[in-house]
Amino acid sequence: MRRILIVTALILVLAPGVFVGGVLVLALPSLAGACDASLVVTSVPTTITATATDGRPVTLGLAQLTHAAVIVTVGEQTPDVGRDGVVIALMAALTESGLRNLANTGAYPSSASLPNDGDGGDHDSLGLFQMRPQTGWGSVPELMDPTYQARAFFGGPTGPNGGSPRGLLDIPRWHDLAPGAAAQAVEVSAYPERYARFEPVAVAILAALTTTGASASEAGLPTVTATVFPLPEGTWARTSGYGMRVNPVTGLRTLHAGVDLAAPEGTAILATAAGRVVHAGPRGGLGNAVAILHLVDGSPVVSVYGHIRDGGIHVTVGQIVTPGMHIADVGSTGNSTGPHLHLEIRPGGLDQPSIDPTGWLDHTSTSTTPAATFAPAPCATAGVAA
Repeated sequence: MRRILIVTALILVLAPGVFVGGVLVLALPSLAGACDASLVVTSVPTTITATATDGRPVTLGLAQLTHAAVIVTVGEQTPDVGRDGVVIALMAALTESGLRNLANTGAYPSSASLPNDGDGGDHDSLGLFQMRPQTGWGSVPELMDPTYQARAFFGGPTGPNGGSPRGLLDIPRWHDLAPGAAAQAVEVSAYPERYARFEPVAVAILAALTTTGASASEAGLPTVTATVFPLPEGTWARTSGYGMRVNPVTGLRTLHAGVDLAAPEGTAILATAAGRVVHAGPRGGLGNAVAILHLVDGSPVVSVYGHIRDGGIHVTVGQIVTPGMHIADVGSTGNSTGPHLHLEIRPGGLDQPSIDPTGWLDHTSTSTTPAATFAPAPCATAGVAA
């Protein structure tokens, strides 16, 4: 357990605690920050050009670099990946798809209805890493989700496939392999020599997206000084709180990891505080979702906005947002029974445990919020709560 010291006004209703010297001392589960500060995505350029090992230029656009930012962010959040692992993943995605999220209408016609960057058609392969449902990498919807594919590529104890098929972290002594050989060990391609060609391109992408060795604040992440309610006044009604409940879609008793605010389809969803977008796209039971990383008194806190309508995401990974900025539109995607916003607050990072956001919501306004200090725990990755 790590202690979180939070000035009284912000957190009174979050959980039981005791007052010490006028400060509420609250015990919460371990909350990890960024595992590798050198992998913090600071911006996503509209285009870059880098040179492959054969001397040929490789030009990448915004869509490709946005996918690269997802890979970097997942790598940053996955213990033991580090910069080497991210470079290997970028090499693999560059080789397999040109960093494009490819559908495969020949093998899976339904893939055309999911967000994609075109039709690939290589056997039954899908997505950035051209993974195959038939070999156990995942379902068609999962493999059309860049975040899922990145998690599958990295694998390891927190990966979605339990080591079969093997992700990078499941390869014994992968650090001892040449980067191209490590990529091949995951992809098992008939053309293993292809991956090494893109190593300098992958390194250039990582340099363009990140600031080496920077802390979150040094990398340009704005400090939270004000919070805003995530829906316009008069548009919403609270329909479900944080805690254990019977899921109305699955019928199972599970943790409801946030609060639900019913609002008409298309209602503007507002960034609750300044920060950087770390996820923008499908996220399991949350359907379409946006996650924003905030810096609160030097420590990371992520706000998550779920069930966004199709076509209703208006931000991209790496983008800096301001309090009250229109980031998305209310919808009913994922496990949902009607249009609403599902809001989560996750101190420590996107894959860390959520806390009851009621206290955060109760103190949203356009004025300065009380400061908060979060003591980060060692790197850890928790499951996604729908």
